[in-house]
Amino acid sequence: MSQSLIAPIDKEVKLADFDPNYKGGYKRKRDVEGKLRKTINKIIELQELLYSENNNALLIVLQAMDAGGKDGTIKHVMGAVNPQGCDVKNFKVPSAEESAHDFLWRYHTATPRKGKIIIFNRSYYEDVLVVRVHNLVPKSVWSKRYDQINNFEQMLVENGTTILKFYLHISKDEQKKRFEDRLSRSDKHWKFSDADLREREYWDEYMKAFEMVLNKCNTKISPWHIVPANNKWYRDLVIGQTVVKALEGLNMKYPEPERDFSDIEIKD
Repeated sequence: MSQSLIAPIDKEVKLADFDPNYKGGYKRKRDVEGKLRKTINKIIELQELLYSENNNALLIVLQAMDAGGKDGTIKHVMGAVNPQGCDVKNFKVPSAEESAHDFLWRYHTATPRKGKIIIFNRSYYEDVLVVRVHNLVPKSVWSKRYDQINNFEQMLVENGTTILKFYLHISKDEQKKRFEDRLSRSDKHWKFSDADLREREYWDEYMKAFEMVLNKCNTKISPWHIVPANNKWYRDLVIGQTVVKALEGLNMKYPEPERDFSDIEIKD
């Protein structure tokens, strides 16, 4: 049975309706390896076109629970892209300067200029996720942020930025497996912290918070993609193909040369 990868706009989104183990009809990693290579090569080609044309920008937003696969997605899908035209932004606890501004200020300054791709590894959605779950600000404050985020995204889109939002959907059991893998490998210990376990205790609360985001901030101009992410190889294929489709939809062209070069001769 097929499963939609885009959150529906016309009905309530419930994460229980989306299987994180869904594989799109494929059975194993080797079934998609060829497609994934072609997809990544196409992203490389389209990113160069985006950079050279310098008319549009792409913002990729990645949200997930801890161990959901944000870092792996960046590495395996976007890792081969020319770094001149692609940056990754990570957002930690706000600094004193950032806290003195509205909550969107630090994110706005990090959005892509024309010709570039920016990946937000977590984003302004944390201000209606972790902030809500841990009551960091009153409900009267965070409840207004959904509309503020929608207005912010609309402004970006109207000014030439395409936004791709991916929720990497993993199960609680899959998260447990990934934590155990990190603990069993000395080269992965740096990715684990006690805070991961503390946050895991709030799993149900986070699911409710994510569902609220998927319902309140899911618009025609900036829809959410709910990516089945238990299987990393399928996650990478889905996200890669979505990036290709979005960039192809910009109908980009290489800039015309400033003059006719046919009369130029390069001397020995």
